[in-house]
Amino acid sequence: MKFAKSLRIKLTVLYLLTNIIPIGIIVFAMPCYYQSVLTRDTQTLTDATLTSLVSNIDTYLDDLDRLTLIPYFNDEVMQALKWKANPFASQNQQLLATQTLSTTFFKYLQEARTDILSTVVLPLDGSVFIAARDQPSTSRVANYPFSQQPWYKSAKEANGKVIYIDPHPQDYVPAHSASQVFSVACLIKDPDTFQPLAVIMADADTNILQKIISKIKLNVSSIIAIFGTDGQPIYSTVVPLPRQIRQEIAHKSTLIHASEDAYIPVIRQTTIAQWDVVILLSQSEINANERWLYMVGILCAIGGFCLTLLVFGFLSPRIINPFRQMMDVMRKVQAGDLQTHIVTQGEDEIAVLGNAFNTMLDQLNDLIEREYKATLSQRDAEYRALQSQIEPHFLYNTLNGFIALNRLSQRQALESAILSLSAMLRHILSNEAWVTLKDEFRFLHKYCDLQKMRFQEKMMFVIQYDDALANFKIPKVLLQPLVENAVIHGMEPAAYPCTLQVLALLKSEHDAPALWISIQDNGVGFDAQAQQDNLGLGLSNVRERLKLAYEHASLSITSQTGEGAQVVIVIPVTEGEL
Repeated sequence: MKFAKSLRIKLTVLYLLTNIIPIGIIVFAMPCYYQSVLTRDTQTLTDATLTSLVSNIDTYLDDLDRLTLIPYFNDEVMQALKWKANPFASQNQQLLATQTLSTTFFKYLQEARTDILSTVVLPLDGSVFIAARDQPSTSRVANYPFSQQPWYKSAKEANGKVIYIDPHPQDYVPAHSASQVFSVACLIKDPDTFQPLAVIMADADTNILQKIISKIKLNVSSIIAIFGTDGQPIYSTVVPLPRQIRQEIAHKSTLIHASEDAYIPVIRQTTIAQWDVVILLSQSEINANERWLYMVGILCAIGGFCLTLLVFGFLSPRIINPFRQMMDVMRKVQAGDLQTHIVTQGEDEIAVLGNAFNTMLDQLNDLIEREYKATLSQRDAEYRALQSQIEPHFLYNTLNGFIALNRLSQRQALESAILSLSAMLRHILSNEAWVTLKDEFRFLHKYCDLQKMRFQEKMMFVIQYDDALANFKIPKVLLQPLVENAVIHGMEPAAYPCTLQVLALLKSEHDAPALWISIQDNGVGFDAQAQQDNLGLGLSNVRERLKLAYEHASLSITSQTGEGAQVVIVIPVTEGEL
């Protein structure tokens, strides 16, 4: 009986269930799985490679752009171009300009870049200067119509911006070595007057693209091609590129068919020249890799089954799972959940360990609960001590007001004030430490009525709150010291009628709802900066109580002498508090 319930029997049953079913799934589902995964991974890898290739081409073209800026960095060349563009330049200046552009400038260009086949400078006076590699600077095709070429017109229209010229024959250079070149052209302008001076064009051999592409290594056979803005191939690893492939690329086909194979296209466009860079992945080679992976998967499944069959008595998920459960419980405890426990079964060593861990959690939870309650009790005692400081201070100031009414022989007003004080004392002496905003504002209204009896027409007040905040809980007598400060220190010393305004609104602070309370008067005011450290018992008490009641609340004071004062309290509001 014990053997039937032993861990070994459970491991054996679990082993059979967790091996036979997965092997069956692997054998029958693996072909489709590997086909999708391998194709997707190959396309992802190719896409990343293509992105890198496009970046390299853009980097080279951007570097080629800078060649058109070389004249701006050579004062002699710029002066020569200005003389060429000036119809009133002397003959001697024209000769010096020709000499500079024919020798100094092109020697500088040839030394600067070894990958440039030729450079053409066309001043606006119709002269032509061509520097081709391994050819004299005066070598050129006679009467070549440069000004009629589309690229020449585009460069002038670009007004100083670089344009890119798709591959074209270098038929303006005698005995040119490259069959096709691609170029950059730009209009050179006078930096002082911004008037056009010349058009410069630099030719690069398309073989430079071969050097860039030769560094690309893919895990399947592929064709790499670059197409210009006119749709014609600039470069291809297969020459000539079959017409059928070009047509299907132009039509954005998802699978391109050729006479001997089918290809999966991956296309990216260069940012600078707007060229299309295409990689065609061999579909047959991808399928061959999938078949090979399928056979390897089957062999691995069989081998793995045989291997686990030999060691299942030593390693089994039935042993690992309880420990994983313990780790999950530990993570929950680390996150603060002390109510979680390990579910134990049986009486083996793992169950004993789990029960011991649960006992430890219970003891830890009891200890934390005792410490938490002790901390809450201490905080509540501090809060009630602060509140008890307010009540004698309030009564002292109120009774002083009664003395003033008695000395003025205003007995009826004194009687009404005593009745108001009685109602206010019931509010203050109640056992509840928190009251609704509605009750607190009613208390403030009674207090202001009491002060109104004393100051008569000298004091006016407005007390309003948003109805949505009526049931919001705040500490009892939190606002009265602020109102009392406004009356005694702001309005009483003033020689003119004053208005006290107490408002409570629901506003948004940092994209979150907040209770906004403003207590403002137009009394004598004070210098807030000068009295920052001497703001009295009432205000200091309010700050401490606010800090204890709301962790993220704030209290700010603004005041200037002769212009009154304003105290603003901002308390974050959660959805359940309204």
